[in-house]
Amino acid sequence: QVQLVESGGSLVQAGGSLRVACAASGYSSTNYAMAWFRQAPGAAREFVAAITWAGRDTWYAPSVKGRFTISRDNSKNTVFLQMNSLKPEDTAVYYCAAGRQTPDFYSYKYETGPYEYWGQGTQVTVSS
Repeated sequence: QVQLVESGGSLVQAGGSLRVACAASGYSSTNYAMAWFRQAPGAAREFVAAITWAGRDTWYAPSVKGRFTISRDNSKNTVFLQMNSLKPEDTAVYYCAAGRQTPDFYSYKYETGPYEYWGQGTQVTVSS
């Protein structure tokens, strides 16, 4: 049974930092890219960051570039999102996702389509 389990969401003040994690199990993560998306109330789910299986390539949404860092530890099947200089507009449920690293992934990595596995999400709330 495939599981992606997020953890680390919390309430934090604006300007603060938080690291969320996503532990994967039940499938071979080899050649799977990982990503973080987020969804605020009443809004569509949006891309935050993605990382290739080997960790050599990363991509970020313009709104988080320079503040957030995605990383992964394949020995532990875990992906992380370090969030610094948090803003109230970062408040959302953060979801991790896994998708096969195919040509379609590279073409559509900012969209939800390439990702076949999703976690249940972890709430991040940034107070002003």
